[in-house]
Amino acid sequence: MIGLVQRVSSASVRVGGEVVGAIDTGLLLLVCAEHGDTPAQALRLVDKVLALRIFADDGGRMNRDLRQVGGGLLVVSQFTLAAELRGGNRPSFDGAAPYETGRGLYEEVLRLARERHAPVQAGVFGADMAVALVNDGPVTIPMKF
Repeated sequence: MIGLVQRVSSASVRVGGEVVGAIDTGLLLLVCAEHGDTPAQALRLVDKVLALRIFADDGGRMNRDLRQVGGGLLVVSQFTLAAELRGGNRPSFDGAAPYETGRGLYEEVLRLARERHAPVQAGVFGADMAVALVNDGPVTIPMKF
């Protein structure tokens, strides 16, 4: 399972011109399930994201996690994180999980995140989405489980 976390001042996702999820200060999490991924990996991803100490403390050091700052979490599926480029300039996405498996694992990430944190907003799996964000820092962290 691949995750890409961005610390944001704000982020939103639109489907068909309609905002389906939006947060202010918090984290944007892009998620990609790969072949062979399991719900256990979804759990490790969610737990790691929620525990990341990437928000400033009173001294300006990255030392606080999402819960400590009361931030939001916006979770968006993005199969293109599985892009493979070794064969040329046209990405292959063969490493991404099949649609139904990917959807199930994305929904598991959302379920786990919502059990452990609020607010959690989400995109729409498989939809053509427009994601807008103001990356704070910038802080962007790739993760693979």
